[in-house]
Amino acid sequence: MLNIPRETIGSIIRKFKAKGTVETLPGRGRKKMLTSTAVRYLKRRVEKSPRVTAEELRKDLSDVGTEVSAQTIRRTLRNEGLHARTPRRTPLLSPKNKKSRLQYAKSHVDKPQKFWDSVLWTDETKLELFGPMDQRYVWRRKNKAYEEKNTLPTVKHGGGSIMLWGCFASAGTGKLQRVQGTMNSLQYQEILDDNVMQSVTNLRLGRRWTFQQDNDPKHPSKSTRAWLTEHHQKCSSKTSGRSRLLTPVLWNP
Repeated sequence: MLNIPRETIGSIIRKFKAKGTVETLPGRGRKKMLTSTAVRYLKRRVEKSPRVTAEELRKDLSDVGTEVSAQTIRRTLRNEGLHARTPRRTPLLSPKNKKSRLQYAKSHVDKPQKFWDSVLWTDETKLELFGPMDQRYVWRRKNKAYEEKNTLPTVKHGGGSIMLWGCFASAGTGKLQRVQGTMNSLQYQEILDDNVMQSVTNLRLGRRWTFQQDNDPKHPSKSTRAWLTEHHQKCSSKTSGRSRLLTPVLWNP
């Protein structure tokens, strides 16, 4: 009736009587190379030191008599939800910086979307033309990219780089300008004069919008404050020394 060999029918019936199912059951397969103890060790090791490499882990296991390949270790960690990822680069912050940024975040967490849509964010950045060629990975779980142990702190240093000033809002990016030489307060004011209002117009921020800058010494300097007051009807700012805390400045054209 089914056009299936008699022996196949008999095998299916015997399996059902013995196992209570006709589904394909998992076989014994190859014995695992790593014991549960070794797996727990690998998990503890990478949780504590995410930048450890698979080759270093292989040598650690070899020292205690467990010979496996680096690929086996990578596969085991992936099965445990730990994947090798390029670390996110984040600023190197002091405890004071972290505290200031947290306070800022708490004070603005309930701001409505309308407020954020009217903010023009500005800052300078240095782009390294000849950065380090060494590529390192960290072992981390999903959505853990910005835990401090999984990031790569960066500091500004000279040589082979250019400095840029730029701005953006929720509607998109504004103008971008290269900074010539070392920027001081006067050059900063010239950049604002040349770029900010045009960016506001291009991004359609309207008549009431918020100009955002950090506390780089050039930004809250007396001459920059005077320039802001002179060029605009109203300007208010809070400073927190030399910390990198972002503070809002109302700039009403």
